[in-house]
Amino acid sequence: MRYDYAAYNGQPFLAPDDLFASPQVVQFILMHGQSALDAMQQFDGQLKELVEQMLEAGLLERDRETGQLRLTPKMIQGIEHKALLEIFQDLRAGVRDGHLTQRTGRGDEPADGTQPYQFGDPTSQIDLVATLRNALRHAPAHGAPLPLHLESGDFELHQTEGRADTATCLLIDQSGSMMRFGRFYQAKRVTLGLASLIRRRFALDTLDLVGFHSLAQPVREDQLPLLMPQPVSIRDWEVRMRIPLTDAVADSSRIPLHFTNLQLGLREARRLLQRRGAANKQIFIITDGQPTAHVEPMADGSEMLYLLYPPSERTADLTLKEALRCRQAGIRIASFALVEDYWGMEWVGFIQQLTRLVHGMAYYCSSDDLTSTVVESYLTGRKRRQIIPG
Repeated sequence: MRYDYAAYNGQPFLAPDDLFASPQVVQFILMHGQSALDAMQQFDGQLKELVEQMLEAGLLERDRETGQLRLTPKMIQGIEHKALLEIFQDLRAGVRDGHLTQRTGRGDEPADGTQPYQFGDPTSQIDLVATLRNALRHAPAHGAPLPLHLESGDFELHQTEGRADTATCLLIDQSGSMMRFGRFYQAKRVTLGLASLIRRRFALDTLDLVGFHSLAQPVREDQLPLLMPQPVSIRDWEVRMRIPLTDAVADSSRIPLHFTNLQLGLREARRLLQRRGAANKQIFIITDGQPTAHVEPMADGSEMLYLLYPPSERTADLTLKEALRCRQAGIRIASFALVEDYWGMEWVGFIQQLTRLVHGMAYYCSSDDLTSTVVESYLTGRKRRQIIPG
């Protein structure tokens, strides 16, 4: 490592935040995805200098073959950290310290009371006062109680909060309507913040991501900052379309992608969580509408993809059946319904059906409240429906 020394010029030293991209640049990238990076290549003047500074700082890099700008791991981690800090500023006091089980266990945080010592328990948690008190109870009634004779049943431990590892799969709606009201931007913010929170605070927990639109697929964490909703490609009043699922997956350009296939999203989430060995498994669904796409098995063993608008009862029924399979696999489901446009509230009836069927949770909130609502639910593990005032 090389060190260079020079006379101090009197300028203040830069803080870590000063060495990172400005909040305006981060918001621009999250709101517009790859289009934002493409536009940044066309900047001139001071904005071009800004891009060059980000390249020198290791926040951006250029693809050697195409010359396109890309986010570096340093930039992605910084975005996640900033999202986490912003979310925690909005959380209520008392829900920032972690998710606990409903019973005591071997955690780190002390709780009221004590519990009997069992072989294998850490001796560092022994409650000396309670242990000595137990020993005094069988000491001689008369005369000096010393020396005390400790028996195995005298030892007690400090009570601690029991902690559980949790595998979470977050389903992000990528249908065309998620672009409205800043919904998708807020969905990305909460997911980025949640990823940072789990990595920093809950080493035993895991987070998988699935994006669902007309189809569904896993999303890598490094893909998330540039992830965007699917653009609306047809605006017909009625759509009744079907195509073999294998054909749609092989060439997605053959279908409009802005529909909502929650059934496939849930199925992919169930598949991912089956690989996890966590004691608790849960699915978080962020959506702004009821399903408009589903798949059905055919006689030859293949599957047919249906894109239907207005939404059909058949789509809702098959989606609910997949949710029930998740529940039967021991997976808890929480739905976060984005409801800024109250004139279209009839779709939340589907969320209520899903919640009753799987004995899950439902939160109805605006996109501005989404980030704190999702993280608070993750930390507290509440099992009740809550309406967040918009």
